[in-house]
Amino acid sequence: MLGTFARMPNNSGPDRSPVRRHALGLAVAGAILVAFGFLSLRVGALQVDTGTFWSAIADYDRGDTGQVVVRELRVPRTIAGALAGACLAVAGALTQGVTRNPLGAPEILGINAGASFAIVMAVFVLGITAPAGYLWFGFAGALGAAALVYAVASAGRGGATPVRLALSGAVITALLGSWTAAVLLLDLETFDEVRFWLAGSIAGRGTEEITLLFPIIVVALVVGLAMGRQINVMSLGEEVAAGLGSRAGLVRAGAWACIVALAGSAVGIAGPVAFVGLAIPHIVRSLVGPDYRWILLYSAILGPSLVLGADVVGRVIVRPSELQAGIVSAAVGAPFLVHLVRRMRLAEL
Repeated sequence: MLGTFARMPNNSGPDRSPVRRHALGLAVAGAILVAFGFLSLRVGALQVDTGTFWSAIADYDRGDTGQVVVRELRVPRTIAGALAGACLAVAGALTQGVTRNPLGAPEILGINAGASFAIVMAVFVLGITAPAGYLWFGFAGALGAAALVYAVASAGRGGATPVRLALSGAVITALLGSWTAAVLLLDLETFDEVRFWLAGSIAGRGTEEITLLFPIIVVALVVGLAMGRQINVMSLGEEVAAGLGSRAGLVRAGAWACIVALAGSAVGIAGPVAFVGLAIPHIVRSLVGPDYRWILLYSAILGPSLVLGADVVGRVIVRPSELQAGIVSAAVGAPFLVHLVRRMRLAEL
């Protein structure tokens, strides 16, 4: 077990300088998020000047093309990217904490693949093409994949260790990915419907799917952020956690419920955006240490920044066309994953 995942933060001292430092850090992270949100509203194929931008926010005129683009297209897109980024980052942090696995993330443990497969099957079998119609299939797929990964990892002696969970997740991800690819190759109409979504895109997202998922996202984020202290105890190991009075089974069940809800929501909104849930918690941990109370909070702010930043870069580098946010985040995240694997030694528990 990695030392970072095994140490319990010492919060017994009266020194309040860490709190002030984290408050400043959260302010900086919030400023970064605001900056990327501003760029997301301003940058695109159509250049919008500052006056038009502020008029679209404060004094909307449907007769102005620039204001319509900002208000009707970019505002929902920015909200969707922020929600998807927060969901993926917090889900990744919870996964790493509850499994004590530094490679834990919704995409690594098969949850995103399950949601994607279920949505593709909803389009292929039932002919559902509106995002508001197939969102709930994403939840079902995420839940089914999570249960399958845990069942496979739990089989045999030793139970669901972190390494077994990662290996089971890789196997289930490959299996579901191959089935999804087979469906798309057999039916070009389904492929045309979901190809941009499968690349991880927040383009064209409206307010209907955001409205449907918003209550679930808020509840899952609040519950997940409130679990920081319990995750700290769980990171010490189940025996130690039990000795400290923690109900490991209840904490694990609550965390997995949040992970499935957050990952299913993110995939339903933006598709399987890669590496956000893996990279953001590690970046945050390198800045704030092993305390999950802060890791979860920072992740909820920096995750949206990564998704919105990737989306803005995708709009710029191939202008006037666009590159999906999932492709850009994968291009950034893949070298990070290689660096992570080279630095860390994973020991089976």
